[in-house]
Amino acid sequence: MHRRTRSTLRRVALTGALLLAATAAVPPAHAQARAAPDGRTPAGGGLSAVIRYTENGIPHILGRDYAQVGFGTGWAQAADQVCVLADGFVTVSGERSRWFGQDASTDGSLSSVTRNLSSDLYFRGVRESGTVEGLLAAPAPAGPSKDLKELMRGWAAGYNAWLAQNKVTDPACKGAAWLRPVTTVDVAARGFAIAVLGGQGLGIDGITGAQPPAPAGGARATAPLEADPAAAAQAAREFFDTSRYDMGSNAVAFAGSTTASGRGLLLGNPHYPWQGGRRFWQSQQTIPGELNVSGGSLLGMPAVSIGFNEKVAWSHTVATGTPVNLHELALDPADPTAYLVDGVPQKMTRRTVTVPVAGGDPVTRTQWWTRYGPVVTNLGAGLPLPWTTRSAYALNDPNASNLRGSDTALALGKARSVAGIQDALARTQGLPWVNTVAADSAGGTLFTQTQVLPRITDELAARCSTPLGRAVYPASGLAVLDGARGDCALGSDADAVQPGVFGPGKAPTLRDAPYAENSNDSAWLANADRPLTGYERVWGNVATPRSLRTRGAVEDVSAMAAKGRLTVADLQKLQFANRAPAGDLAAADAARACSALPGGTATAADGSVVDVSAACAVLARWDRTTDAGSRGALLFDRFWRRLTASTPAADLWLVPFSAADPVRTPRTLNREAQGIGRALADTVAELRAAGIALDAPLGEHQFVVRGGRKLPVGGGTEALGVWNKVEARWNAAAGGYPDVANGSSHIQAVGWDGSSCPVARTLLTYGQSSDPGSPYSADQTRLFSEERWVRARFCEWDILTSPQLKVVLVRERR
Repeated sequence: MHRRTRSTLRRVALTGALLLAATAAVPPAHAQARAAPDGRTPAGGGLSAVIRYTENGIPHILGRDYAQVGFGTGWAQAADQVCVLADGFVTVSGERSRWFGQDASTDGSLSSVTRNLSSDLYFRGVRESGTVEGLLAAPAPAGPSKDLKELMRGWAAGYNAWLAQNKVTDPACKGAAWLRPVTTVDVAARGFAIAVLGGQGLGIDGITGAQPPAPAGGARATAPLEADPAAAAQAAREFFDTSRYDMGSNAVAFAGSTTASGRGLLLGNPHYPWQGGRRFWQSQQTIPGELNVSGGSLLGMPAVSIGFNEKVAWSHTVATGTPVNLHELALDPADPTAYLVDGVPQKMTRRTVTVPVAGGDPVTRTQWWTRYGPVVTNLGAGLPLPWTTRSAYALNDPNASNLRGSDTALALGKARSVAGIQDALARTQGLPWVNTVAADSAGGTLFTQTQVLPRITDELAARCSTPLGRAVYPASGLAVLDGARGDCALGSDADAVQPGVFGPGKAPTLRDAPYAENSNDSAWLANADRPLTGYERVWGNVATPRSLRTRGAVEDVSAMAAKGRLTVADLQKLQFANRAPAGDLAAADAARACSALPGGTATAADGSVVDVSAACAVLARWDRTTDAGSRGALLFDRFWRRLTASTPAADLWLVPFSAADPVRTPRTLNREAQGIGRALADTVAELRAAGIALDAPLGEHQFVVRGGRKLPVGGGTEALGVWNKVEARWNAAAGGYPDVANGSSHIQAVGWDGSSCPVARTLLTYGQSSDPGSPYSADQTRLFSEERWVRARFCEWDILTSPQLKVVLVRERR
């Protein structure tokens, strides 16, 4: 024991000496050269940083200032994710059609566009209009801070230095002509794309495809089209429904009154894509005396997005706030590209964009912009917004003026309490589409929906909504205002850093509750005993049915809070409990309905009669979890998806939803529902045709393959309400669910025990690297499969005593 201790101390001393030597070689900030003022040349400046790698390839990045930490971050991200990052820079440069063809599709990470040409028309238009440069030039707090600009400059330099000094081995882009150095503007453009994901990024097809009709009386003259209000309301509700996106999340904070230590606890479980440019990446960033934060960043982002420091931990969940609104334009009868405001014609701005195309001539299109934003002709296929000779629609997205997201991340990383988290959000106001849940070492908790939303009050919507707006606003929070009236302008709040948005004082907020939880429903039930109400509809709804994931989460965390004496280990158990609330509610009744079928048979959708009798016992015996070894979970999953897709909630449950009992209702499966037999028949037939036993363990058919090895995956889908969310595409020929599309990603369980270091366990479900040849491309996926965690190394002693410690000094070569 003594020899081991002496050996460890000697190793720490040697490592510390190396670290001191390395940091001494890092030049001070005042000696660094600056990038060109316009940011359009590759960032340079002789930057360097120290990177300490610990287990699972997690880098601990040390620099003397923000540019150096940014340099180390850009370098380390490139080392793990160069091909994914480079693909994203092609996107925000508007060059996908040039390199990949105009009809191919993006990975969906930076917008919801359907094909490359539309993506290029939009992002090239953003570039050519100088949008990002204008936002970079805006003084803080409306624009990015000096620290953030330095961080982005350093990130670009680090990425470029890695490219210059290393050979790319990832087959996804090895030798690709589209690999190129980047600039600060490129990094900022990626941040811009993330900011507008929930706004303009959702409407790119409708923006780039919007073309005016012929003038009245011409051959192409059009008559006004009246949208069906009920259909429009449903389409808007579905379009802005957070459960339909490939992003979601759970997070819960527990107060000191519920914990064994009297200090706070936080479990963050974001649900993001497992492939492409919206993956998380882990790191620790340290500027001595200034910043020390550990956590996950979205790829290409220079700051830690969700994480913890020695005093506070936070996570984000996708919020229900509707981040855009529409203005219905009354057009000049003689000119469909002019609109009236208080009777005065205003010309639209023509934005003509030319996109180079592989193997063909360049494509030129025109976009049309107004004082409210771009003209848009649809928000998804279900919500057409026709441009006629009399009217058109403009999309207002306040996050198109928001380049502050990473400033918010920096401020959160420096906060020392939940009060500091709240202050950081109020000062920077950079979060575009997420809530924040936080806990601190003093035992405090916080839920807040402080996000950038258009300032749509219910009074304004009542006074200024068009007929379409009166249908869609109550249903979805999407306001459609009369753009012809100057008195329908959005106005400003005194505490807002940009015009036309809510100030943070209006955000639904809950402080110091025994627990604060969110699973992508509105703020209403952040704590079921202290419901939040009184906010405007644009923030979300109140007294409406919650998702099964929210209901299950509130049941679980409220029971944990009541039990008390909680520890980080309890958070770890919650993460992998894999309880399926849908199963608790319906499996027993489904089994009874199955047993009651005459002759044990049911009729499938194709008219065939299927013997389903064996399924009855499997459903009855199922343990109501989605553990990898659970037998019956796959059968119920396939059955439940079919049943809920074909049966309205009103016909599915005998006890309807009650706002007075929102966690326990609706409940009691209607065993007489006509869809039950058909769903059972179709499911049994499907599994038998695929050669899958009805009681097969879930993990045999829900898995990923890494390095030729099949890894079973536990967890369940949104439809089942499982906290540990896993969404996979069904492929019977490949064995069921052979790959995970999105779900649990950068998981963190954080608490404090009175020592100087936080107690933290993390898990990046898909690993640090997308390069299949990297040792860090599947190591944490194996841990996820085995429901094991990574012990976070935060304090210096932890870092320096890592058995896999590797210290690297990275610098630019001049």
